[in-house]
Amino acid sequence: DLECRHCTASATHRSIVFGEGDPGARVMLVGEAPGAEEDRSGRPFVGKAGELLERMIAAVGWERSDVYIANVLKTRPPENRTPLPDEVAHCGPWLASQIAVVQPSVIVALGGTPAKHLLGTSTGITRLRGIRAEIVVAGRAVAVLPTFHPAYVLRQYTEEVRRAVWEDLKQAVAIAGD
Repeated sequence: DLECRHCTASATHRSIVFGEGDPGARVMLVGEAPGAEEDRSGRPFVGKAGELLERMIAAVGWERSDVYIANVLKTRPPENRTPLPDEVAHCGPWLASQIAVVQPSVIVALGGTPAKHLLGTSTGITRLRGIRAEIVVAGRAVAVLPTFHPAYVLRQYTEEVRRAVWEDLKQAVAIAGD
């Protein structure tokens, strides 16, 4: 977007990290924004949080190639900060286009930024987590299941947090029909 200050004027990122995976996936995983490793590689979720995400999805029987992975923001914010509302507003249409093309049965919103954006709410991830919602994209209803971001799981590596994400992913499997 030529009017997006973040993407065109920022010198703090190297890559546009659009997304990757099966373009016909039943499951779409959406994070917040690329981190340092993602910015270097041009691929989403390849750092430590990405490694954990791969283990998490493998635990429910999926491989990275079975899902589509994207972020709300397509470039790394300065200092890896939380995306600003105007950045989310500018990148949001790109994410909506990705959802319309992939046509997933379920979107797993990884963390507060994608959950808030997709659901149009200011409610935090702790309250949203595990509660199935639906959105309409390109005339199709799509289930949205908010859960904790893998980076949060790494920081709060407790049995309670891991169990919560496990339950959320099992719910996503059920929604997707696996």
